Amino acid sequence: MEREPAMGAFAGLGGELTSLIGRRTETARIARLLSGARLVTLSGVGGVGKTRLALRVAANATRSAFPDGVYVAELAALRDPEQLAPSVLGTLDVANPGRPGADATAALVARLCERRALLVLDNCEHLIDACARLIDALLRAAPGLRVLATSRQPLGIAGEQVFPVEPLPVPDADQGHGVRALSDNPAVALFADRAAAVLPGFTVTESDAAAVAELVRRLDGLPFAIELAAARIRSLTPHEILERLTDRFALLTGGSRVAVDRQRTLRALIDWSHELCTERERLLWARASVFRGGFDLESLERVCADPELPPAALLDTLDALVVKSLVNCRHERGRARYHMLETVREYGHERLAASGSLDAIRRRHRDRYAELTARAGQEWFGPRQVDWFTRLRLDHPNLRAALEFCRERPGQARAGLALAVSPRHYWITAGLLSEGRRWLSRLLAADHAQDHGDDAAGPGAAVRVQAQVTDTYLGMLQGDPEADVRRALATCEAAARRGGHRRESAWVWHHHGILAIWTEDFAGAAELFARASAEFRAQGCLDAALECRVKFAIAHAYGGDVAAADEACDEVEAAARAHDESWLHGMALLARALLARRADAPVDAIANARAAIARLRPFQDWWDVAMCVEVIAWSTQDAPRRAARLLGVLHMLWESVGGRLGSAPFMRAQHVRFEAAVREALPAAGFDREFRRGARATVDEAMAYVLDDAAGVPGLTRRESQVAELVAEGLTNKDIAARLTIAQRTAENHVERILGKLGFTSRTQLAVWAYERRTETAGS
Repeated sequence: MEREPAMGAFAGLGGELTSLIGRRTETARIARLLSGARLVTLSGVGGVGKTRLALRVAANATRSAFPDGVYVAELAALRDPEQLAPSVLGTLDVANPGRPGADATAALVARLCERRALLVLDNCEHLIDACARLIDALLRAAPGLRVLATSRQPLGIAGEQVFPVEPLPVPDADQGHGVRALSDNPAVALFADRAAAVLPGFTVTESDAAAVAELVRRLDGLPFAIELAAARIRSLTPHEILERLTDRFALLTGGSRVAVDRQRTLRALIDWSHELCTERERLLWARASVFRGGFDLESLERVCADPELPPAALLDTLDALVVKSLVNCRHERGRARYHMLETVREYGHERLAASGSLDAIRRRHRDRYAELTARAGQEWFGPRQVDWFTRLRLDHPNLRAALEFCRERPGQARAGLALAVSPRHYWITAGLLSEGRRWLSRLLAADHAQDHGDDAAGPGAAVRVQAQVTDTYLGMLQGDPEADVRRALATCEAAARRGGHRRESAWVWHHHGILAIWTEDFAGAAELFARASAEFRAQGCLDAALECRVKFAIAHAYGGDVAAADEACDEVEAAARAHDESWLHGMALLARALLARRADAPVDAIANARAAIARLRPFQDWWDVAMCVEVIAWSTQDAPRRAARLLGVLHMLWESVGGRLGSAPFMRAQHVRFEAAVREALPAAGFDREFRRGARATVDEAMAYVLDDAAGVPGLTRRESQVAELVAEGLTNKDIAARLTIAQRTAENHVERILGKLGFTSRTQLAVWAYERRTETAGS
């Protein structure tokens, strides 16, 4: 059969009216997928930019790849599935647009069966079944055809390659928000570009950079929402747009007049997704909106399942929302965790409020996280300590939401206090002192306003006293004036004694012991810690008793009985190993570092402080990590440039804690002397340069530097660092063994471990790397 002439190419593409920003990598990846897969579906939530991305890929398609043309069929306005094939045929052959469905499908097959063409079907989600049947028929009949589809959910047919389209990257909350720091961010660039289109000359300035960064972050990097927000720049500043984002669906309107209705406003866009859901999917969407920052399946079941939404149906319903791109699923630490874009979550929250079920679902949500934190408190001293901390950190936005419910609802303040103090040291280990104090003070005030009767000895009163003691301790760690702290502790002690709350009395003694250390009354501190430890043991609180023992060791390590400190460290380390516990083990290693420092053994001090950081860092316990860095810095005074940078790291860590201390109080005098000595050893400009490098580092960069030794090899022990350096000098294992006075087999084992840690396969790789590290360090 003679082949018909090639069809006209690039039908339906038109020219781009606005630039496509931040999608270069995705465009290239989709093009590569199309070279191997016959059907590629761009999936994602409404407004994420699937259509623009598909049109860019189509416009970039070459005649050599698709000599018979590239065709775009826009399906957004189409309602009748029977009109799908005729509509697509009209894109290919305008002379025959009116055929009925079956005839149109046959005509499409006849037209495409011997062609090498690309067919783009845009907005398939509302005709998903019809699109799947048509595409399947065309691909089976036309081996040279490629199809690029856009849909809020995959088509679900054989051979489909799904490409999830993600929102644009947004600035990190922790990064700098100056113009230079934001210059390469795609979400900010999109806002600036679209704002300049409606307000010529608009650029992001230093004064509004932070507002723009927060704005695009709050909009999840969703291009459609960013464009609608940018259109408001005609009459509002970025700060004012951000302030009015509390009702994003009222603010973000005014899309293109020529767009279909559902692409005119943000609400209409999400309404369209809602209409495509079943009743059960809508119900789960609304209920899941009570979660903040993500959730796991177990929590979803506990909060959202009931006879109206049975547990047996919940997983399939959740999966449908994932398929429809309304819920995102990520694997984190071996478990599935689910997230909603904030725009999608707020829409569901509105629906939940309108249903009258908001309070009931929020109460279930609060109960779930009260249960989780109570379990975390019970299992804190044990092998799951790091896991529990990580889980609570992941669920911190949910903890906030639960605390908000308790603060807002009458009669719920004490439930909030119980949530806020379990596990007891969460706010400290998480480095969230200021936030912990805010919640405790608000909840204590709300609880005080409620009449609980004379229940000084009851369990509710115990929770209140525990919260008062915790709040006082957080204030201590933030640097509250000593007189204020002592008055607060006196109030706590009186309340504990009046109610017979012996554990809280013991914590008050512990806190007095901390104050005694800070005022260099080491003997008095040791006595208070011993008293508190004995009471905790009598109450069956082993972890609290051991915490007092490790503080007892620190008191003696800094100014008392070395043998007593060493014995206490032995006890705490043995118990920590027996229970596979991490945090107290790290604190015992800090005490060891102080002991080594007191014995003028800087190498051992550094080794113990680094080992302590390894234990404490997973908790983000920057207060105690800072004390470890202090010991390391003091032990490097013979390397003043390094010491100056470590002082900068210390400044950054204390800033991150949110306190006013600048150093642990009992270390402050030595810190001042040490800093003066380092300044004297360096030119002023040199000290300032190194200090700034430490102070401006990220936490990860700072920790990599702190854990590095003089040879500059992070992640290795001191001995392994020495071995790496000798490998760089070209020594054999036999030579290394002789140089370090160790067995040859030991040297061989060191080399094998180093290669494994660094991911190298040969000594040559290790030698080159170690040499480059040494050269880089020398030049810095």
